[in-house]
Amino acid sequence: RQTAGKVIIDGVDLFVQPSLAKAKLGVVPQEFNLHLFGTCKQIVMNQAAFYGVSPGLAKERAEVLLKQLGLWEKRDTPSGKLSGGMKRRLMIARALVHDPKILILDEPTAGVDVELRQSMWEFLTRRKKEGLTIVLTTHYLEEAESLCNRLAIIDQGEIIIETSMKKLLSQLERETLIFYLEKPLTRDPQLKGFQYQLIDDTTLEIEVKRGQVLNEIFDVLGRNHIPVLSMRNKANRLEQLFMGLIKNNRGER
Repeated sequence: RQTAGKVIIDGVDLFVQPSLAKAKLGVVPQEFNLHLFGTCKQIVMNQAAFYGVSPGLAKERAEVLLKQLGLWEKRDTPSGKLSGGMKRRLMIARALVHDPKILILDEPTAGVDVELRQSMWEFLTRRKKEGLTIVLTTHYLEEAESLCNRLAIIDQGEIIIETSMKKLLSQLERETLIFYLEKPLTRDPQLKGFQYQLIDDTTLEIEVKRGQVLNEIFDVLGRNHIPVLSMRNKANRLEQLFMGLIKNNRGER
């Protein structure tokens, strides 16, 4: 119950027009809360009915969402017989069927395998590009970095930083990159100004400090005729920043 303050959702005061304000929200909780005996299609259409969506439009939206989320073949299957990943996707379909402006996701990929997680990321990225605002809580920092434009880090119930993802990542003092080479390295590449080590014949680990230009590495490797097949960060960049911010907030070294 309201004790003080206001909640404004897309310009609507929650306590003045509660039904309209809540209709602008779609919510996917962390715990499964599906009707175990309801089929996928029934669950999504019933949710639409709660928000006054006509049966014809509800049927149309349910089909679109279930197909987009890879559940159309399971449309007549009771939710209790679905896998954990399918239940999670069904909850997302249910939350979106009334076409909300804001989608709140609480740990949406918890317990979901890698393949399903990637497909959910792709789906959510498409919806974000279509104008849906997504509020995501997650412990998967890779997920936050991939999906979010803005980020808030909470430690012991307190928001210790709230900023754009781009600005936060710019605070990273250094990052370690792994370069996978096309052929074995036979001589020292002489990467002046960079700390580096050879992990094996075709794997080079290089530390890049803030302000250093990545093209310098490729220029040197190119002059030495050392083709690079691929590269990656040794550690998740956001995870490095996260741990540093948490330690600073707690006064740890």
